[in-house]
Amino acid sequence: MATKDLRINRQIRAREVFVIDAEGNQKGIMSVFDAVMLAESAGLDLVEVSPNANPPVCKILDFGKYRYEQEKRLRDAKKNQSVIKMKEIRMQPKIERHDLETKSKFIGDFLAEGNKVKVSIRFRGRELAHTELGKVVLDKILAQLTENGVGYNLDRDALMEGKMMSMIVSPSKTNAAQVKKDNQ
Repeated sequence: MATKDLRINRQIRAREVFVIDAEGNQKGIMSVFDAVMLAESAGLDLVEVSPNANPPVCKILDFGKYRYEQEKRLRDAKKNQSVIKMKEIRMQPKIERHDLETKSKFIGDFLAEGNKVKVSIRFRGRELAHTELGKVVLDKILAQLTENGVGYNLDRDALMEGKMMSMIVSPSKTNAAQVKKDNQ
């Protein structure tokens, strides 16, 4: 829960609250007025930490320090999360062998960086009557990746989307672990 949504001291609307003091001891159920007076006598704030409970749970603590620690925890969580980007490679069903090898090399590079790759075949005009040729090209890409020793997981098999046939490939777990180790 965001600290901006928390109610403190006289903003608390419930008549009775369950109070936990600064040391973590349970003080029991008391009126909001008495709980605020108890918090102010300790020089701290009464913060509603669980508003949906019956009665709501409030803690006596230094709100400024609490808010700072929550924001710090969020920053640390954001720092440790890994962002997976989606790259896209587009081609046509009548792609030449050398171009296919080059494109599959790029796909291998993207997978080595830890990115997902959407491989798309664009059909134009009469090519739409022969979508099976696109499936053959996508199968050749997968064969080329295997031949080059690139570890991958097929997230989504070949699928027609309007005038495009696409599949999604992601790095294999061993490949992703290697990338994470290299980045540290």
